[in-house]
Amino acid sequence: MQRWIWVFVAGFLAVFCFHQVALGLLHAAGVVPFAPFNLAATKPLGVPSVISGAFFGGLWALVMIALLDRIGNSMVWLKAALFGGIVLTLVALLVVFPLKGMGFDMAQLPGRFVIGFILNALWGIGTIVFIRVLPR
Repeated sequence: MQRWIWVFVAGFLAVFCFHQVALGLLHAAGVVPFAPFNLAATKPLGVPSVISGAFFGGLWALVMIALLDRIGNSMVWLKAALFGGIVLTLVALLVVFPLKGMGFDMAQLPGRFVIGFILNALWGIGTIVFIRVLPR
């Protein structure tokens, strides 16, 4: 049980230290129009957006590590990057964005996928970094 708490914490922290930092760099480079560490309230609970994202980062870390436990930990860095980059990005684009009413033109899909892949792959790698440094 304690292991899973630390896995959640690792995914939570990876949002702040990897995902949001990468978003800040992309924002500074003019690639994305929105800044990192968004404190705008989310619906329905009014939690700051970045905290909500970190919470879901913790939940996704549980899923990712459960999957990695089943398929093996060889090349764990690559598997974590691919899990974050592909799975999280597809869920965001195909489920989360439509639920939030954030539609987009299909012509935008490749660009959004690439940006999402970068951010979420870094989250996956960051989660593994924190799993390695946090107590076991």
